[in-house]
Formats: sequence, C-alpha cells, structure tokens
Amino acid sequence: MTDVIASEWLKLRSLRSNLYLLAFSVLSVVLCAGVMFMVTRGFDNQTGDDLLSFESVGAGLGMGLPVAYFAMAALGALSITSEYTTGHIHTSLVVVPRRQRFLFAKIPALVVVTLVAGQVLVFAMHVAAQAVLGDRAAQVLLDGQTLGTSLSDPGVLPGLLVAGAAMPLVALVGLGLGAVIRSTAGSLVALIMMLFVLPVVAQTLPSPWRSRIGSFMVENLPDQIVAGAAPGLLSPLAACAVLLAYPVVALTGGAVAIAVRGRGAWPLVVGGLLAALLASVLLVPSGAAASTLSWKSCGGDLECASVEVPVDWSKPSGRKVSLQVARLPATGTHRRIGTVFAIPGGPGGSGIEDLKEKGGSFGKLRQRFDVVSDAPRNTTDLGVIPFECLSTGPWITVPGSRAAYDRLAARNRASAEQCRKSDPEYFDNLDSGSVARDIEAIRVALGEDELSFVATSYGGVVATTYARLFPDRVRAMYIDGSVDHLADHATRARLRSGSIEAQFARFVAWCESAAECALHGRDPGAVWRSLTAAADRSPVPVKGERAAYSGFDLKVAASADVTSPGPAPDFPNWQRFARAIDQAVQGDASGFADIVRPVTQSLKVPSFRGMNVTHCTDGLAFDSYEEFQRMRRLGERISPNFAGNQLWHPLACVGWPSPITNPAAPLPADRLPPLLGAGTWIEHADAANIVRDVPGSSTVRYNGHGHGLYLSGNQCTISHANRYLTYLRLPPPATTCEPPPTS
Repeated sequence: MTDVIASEWLKLRSLRSNLYLLAFSVLSVVLCAGVMFMVTRGFDNQTGDDLLSFESVGAGLGMGLPVAYFAMAALGALSITSEYTTGHIHTSLVVVPRRQRFLFAKIPALVVVTLVAGQVLVFAMHVAAQAVLGDRAAQVLLDGQTLGTSLSDPGVLPGLLVAGAAMPLVALVGLGLGAVIRSTAGSLVALIMMLFVLPVVAQTLPSPWRSRIGSFMVENLPDQIVAGAAPGLLSPLAACAVLLAYPVVALTGGAVAIAVRGRGAWPLVVGGLLAALLASVLLVPSGAAASTLSWKSCGGDLECASVEVPVDWSKPSGRKVSLQVARLPATGTHRRIGTVFAIPGGPGGSGIEDLKEKGGSFGKLRQRFDVVSDAPRNTTDLGVIPFECLSTGPWITVPGSRAAYDRLAARNRASAEQCRKSDPEYFDNLDSGSVARDIEAIRVALGEDELSFVATSYGGVVATTYARLFPDRVRAMYIDGSVDHLADHATRARLRSGSIEAQFARFVAWCESAAECALHGRDPGAVWRSLTAAADRSPVPVKGERAAYSGFDLKVAASADVTSPGPAPDFPNWQRFARAIDQAVQGDASGFADIVRPVTQSLKVPSFRGMNVTHCTDGLAFDSYEEFQRMRRLGERISPNFAGNQLWHPLACVGWPSPITNPAAPLPADRLPPLLGAGTWIEHADAANIVRDVPGSSTVRYNGHGHGLYLSGNQCTISHANRYLTYLRLPPPATTCEPPPTS
C-alpha cells in the first residue's frame, strides 16, 4: 500500500494541470479583496444609521471560499478523471488490480496538498479582506456583528481553521464524483452545480426553506461547526456530520463505480452504514427549550399564553393569579440561541403592549432569540384592584416640620388604604421581588436554562432583583435608562440631581441662543430660580381652577419637559416650558397645568398609587423624618435649580401601610456575567452605577435626549446591545452614541 500511495503522490505533483489549478485557486484571494473593495465603496457612501444596516462580511471569505473549494474539488476530480481521459487507467489497474485500493491510495497525497493549500488560501483571503476594509471592519452593525472581524474575535480563528480543514474533504468529494462520472468536464459541471448553482437556488427559496436548505451548503458548514455568526440552523455536531457526509457519500459512490462487477456491495454497505451514522446525528434532539406554555396567536407575529403564579411567594401553595405572557418567536433564519425577556418600565407598564407597539426594535435580535414579555402583576389594568383606584393619587407637598411630615404620612396611608382594602393580600405583594419571581416561573414554563434580559426604565429594578435572587439563570442583562435601586438615597440624589442640572444648563444655553424661546433676551436660569423661590413662599394659582403651584410643584411638573425637550432643532417641549415660566411669572401657572393634565388628567402631578404600591414595597421611602431632612439639605446644596425634585417619590411612600418586601441589596457580582448598561445624558450615570460592581461590565452613553433607547429604536444603542446579547461581546469602556445631525 505504501508503494501505491507513493506512486499516487508522484502522479499528483507531476501532473501539470494540478499546478494550474493551484495557481487558479489564488483567484479566491483576489475575488475576496475585490468584493471588499465594492463593500467599502458602498459603506463610505452611507452616513448615520444607514451604516448600521449593512450586512457583516464576517471573516471576509465570502465568494472566495466557494472558488477555493471548487479548485480543491477539481484537483480531486482530475486525480482520477485524467487517468480515464489519457487511458492510463488501464495501466494503473494492471499495476494495482485491487480497484478500491487504487482509489483510496489517492487520498493521502490529495489530503496533504489540499489541507496545506486550503489553510494558506483561507488565511490569505481573510488578511486581504480585512486589509481592504481597514478601520471600517470594527463598525458595529444592527445585528450585533461588526462589518469585518479580526483573528482576536471569538470564533474567527477556529472558523478559519475549520474552513481550511474542509478543503481536503471537498477534494475527496471531487475524487468520488470523478470516479463515478469518469469525465473531467462532467465532474467539473457537477462541482459547479454543487458549489455555485445550488446555493444560489437556495437563496431564491421562500423563508424558512432558504435558511434550512442553505444550512446544508458546503460553504455554510464551517461557521456552523464553530457556532459562528453565519446563517444556519444546524448545531455544531450536526454541521460537522453533514460536512463529513459529503466525502463519505461521494467516495462510497466512487468505490462502487470503480469496483469490478459484482464486487461493489461491500463499499456500498460500509459507506451506507457510515453515511447513515452521520445522518443520525441530525435526528438527535437539538436541546431546544421544552416549553409547557400553550401559545396562541394574538395579533400579527405575537403569540400569547398564561402562567399561574402564587399571589404571595412566601406561600407557594396558596392562592394563585394568572399572568399573561407574550412572545415574538425567533424568525428562524439563524440557529436559535434562547429567549430574551423584555422587562417593561413603569412600574406597572405592560411588556405585552411594548411588544405590540415597539416590537420592531427587536427585529434583528429575533434572528437568534424568542423575545418574551408579560403584563406583570403590578400592571394597573389587570382587574384585581380597580384601575381607577391605582391610576389616581394625592398631590405631594414638602413638609416644613415634623408635624407636617406626620400629616403627610397620615394622608398617604389613608389614600393607600382605599386601594388596599379591595384585596390586601394582592396589594401587599406588588413589589419588584414578586415580579422577579414571576419571571423565574415564566422561565421554568418556557423550559429555558437561562434568560437574557432587556430591561427598560424601572424594569431595571426588576432586572437587578432577578439577578440578585437567581444569578445562575442570567445569561446576559442589558439595562436601559433604569432607576438605580442599588444606591442609597444620597447617591441616587447626587446622580439624578447632577443629570437634571446638566440638562437644565442645556435648556438655558438653547434659550439664550434661540429666538423662539419665550425667555430669550433674559437670564432663563435666574428667572426660573426666582419664580420657584417666590412660589414656595406664595403658590402661583392656576387661572380659573382651585389649584396653585408651589416651587416644588413647578419643578415636578417641569422635569419631564426639561429632560425630554422633543425633536431637535425646534425642541417643542423646551418651548412649552419657557412659555409656562413666562406665564407663571405673570401670576398664572396654567402653562404648567397644561403640561401635566393631558398625561395625568390632573391639574398637578398626582402621586399615583399604582406606582407607589411598587416603589414603597421596594424600599423607596425615607427611613425617618431625620433622613428626609438630610436629603432635603443635600438637594438644596447640590441642585440650585431643581432642589426638592428628588424628594417626590420617597415622600409619596411616607406612611405607606404595606411593609418593605424588596429592600435594596448588593448584587452577587461573582456569580453574574458582565452586564451592559445604557442611558442618555440624564440616565447614563445611573446605568454606570448599577453595573460598576459586576466585573467586566460596560456602558453605552447616548449623547442626546430621550428615554428607553432600545424600545425607542435608537439604532446605535441597539447595535451594541444586540452584539452583547447575541455574542456576549461588550463594547469598550466609554463607548458613546451620537444623535443624528440636525438639518
């Protein structure tokens, strides 16, 4: 056998056409560079969010890989068809009468040559592609990939090695086909069909057949073997089995075709059994989640189900309540990773409504995940406690004495008891800890080992509570514009006061430069401070109504417009705020009432019991009158324009009748994966403070206005979040996203 192998090596290296084929294979490198040049031309002609919509070129092999595969497969085919073409096959079979031995003796030399050539080609293609892309390769795209990849990126080096290692397997396919067809032209046509025509045909098929059939194409298998980013539905083991099945089937056919009549049975049996064994890998369960939920369509792509959970998690066998759950299923163009749970804000917002109204933000993420959310137990319209009760509440005042503090506590308690009496057990268990435990019950019902999270606004409190209670069930957690439940009152006041003061400074700068500002030509900061100070001494009435605004009321009412000015460059909410100030200076607070009334149906901002029922059981209240006084003095010292604004939510919890059931506690940082936080100008500091104690965590700062960047469709932030959620790749520290330029 050694002599036969040596003779085949001599044939392979002495055949001139083989040298031509190896030279031709360099075309794959040139082709990759050319395609990348066209990509860079298109990329450079785009701006803003259009850059994020590009498709990743990955390692850059692209169309070059099929060309390289074709060259190696043609090399394998020519190693046998050339003998038929020249008639040397008769001489060879005389020298080696055992025909299968003759065929299989070609394998060692063919494998060595194509393996070396293949690895060289693959790495050359990658280097050429990335060199042409240059710095553009690092651009993060909406699907979470980058435009190109470097060898240091996870999975890239193994992917290249596997792609190179597939070259000899493809060469063996060519060898098998050549033995069956016995014609160089016919073999090349068959290889062209397999490597070029069929993949193109697969791309024309409707979804999901496009991705299902495309997953079995040779060029898509290496990336699936290393669980990379390319489209595909096969597990790494299944993809490996399919790749090995190609040469097994081809060589089985070749061994049967070359055998003397009547002696093709044994290679057919052996090859058939081996092919069947490889095919059986495809029948192994994929490990997909074993959900116990009965999903039913509930509009568009959305599917709905329900989960029963205990009202009181300290009594798991007690009374139950049914929660509605919704799912946007994975689109199926990629192998599914798992489930992303979208935690809504509020507290009391409905995640189901978020998926209905803003599900488009999850479009790219759904290539790899189901996206699930719920209407949490503290949603105000579940019907357990009357909606009208939870959607209203008293007006909060800043107490000037201990007696006034006690009167506020009595008023808050009486207001809360009006709601509590309808269902005391349910009312006392609407904290974020209970909501987090509900999510854990949903995870179990979904059959998932872990969940990934997108938590928006107050949903970050639920997310961090879940991370504290169930750290081993967290795969990834993205926290967007969240309240920092982990901080004490002083830290929270410093963070939020610093943010709103910076935002007010931006308002002042705009007002000084914009003629459409009603305070233009005056000192807006001085006018505002004078107004609020005077209103604290003598509240400004709302003309025609039995209501008047203190300085504290003005700050609470104005905070939404200050932090969210509306679209640039007109900033309509800032314009409205300036007009309201101008009107209030003249003795009428109607402008502030007009800001509040359309949203709250109230003349002044009410302390909604539906929010307080969670805030207060999450421990947002002041511990004592003395702590309230300390926080009041701190606010006056650090926030000259909005002192007292940070007191509003804690004051609403003074006297609350339900106990604190979800107090703040540190995260188990050593048991959690790195987290990703994101926020606008006014929210980034909170996000950074939340994730800072978990090693390896990072943040994205959006240098603009807004709230809830992911759900609002901010493309830059979504791209970084998707990269993290899909590939567990965090952006570098101090990553920023810029707002689009204004015309």
